[in-house]
Amino acid sequence: MNEAPPNSAAGVPADFHSRALDRIRNFMLVLGTGLSLATWWRFGRWAALGFLLGCVIAYLNFQWLKSGVSGLADRVTNTGKAQSSKGIVARFLLRYALLGAAAYGILTSFPASLRGLFAGLFLPVGAIACEAAYELYVGITREV
Repeated sequence: MNEAPPNSAAGVPADFHSRALDRIRNFMLVLGTGLSLATWWRFGRWAALGFLLGCVIAYLNFQWLKSGVSGLADRVTNTGKAQSSKGIVARFLLRYALLGAAAYGILTSFPASLRGLFAGLFLPVGAIACEAAYELYVGITREV
């Protein structure tokens, strides 16, 4: 049986799955921009502002979570530059403080934007769904 190894030239590149986080980040940028404009057009500027703020918080949360997990992995495996555990924990808690401060600020200033904020926080869900669809497309078209 002379089968081609997985991730051969006929399939996907060897680093296809390792680039998934970068593609998710790019999907977040595209979806956040496009959906913010659509929200402005459909619901007005305050809802769009709340949605955009939710998208920014979700994007920062995603980036900080990614770097926190990477820092913890480096700390556990002692490879690369180890980050301080205090910094990792501080960023972890800062994510929730930022979310609470933004929700409080919008709730007291512009209550109509609160739903937009909460909708924007689901940006990573849409980006992950886009990544799943892309991986399915690549899997079907390249017969992986």
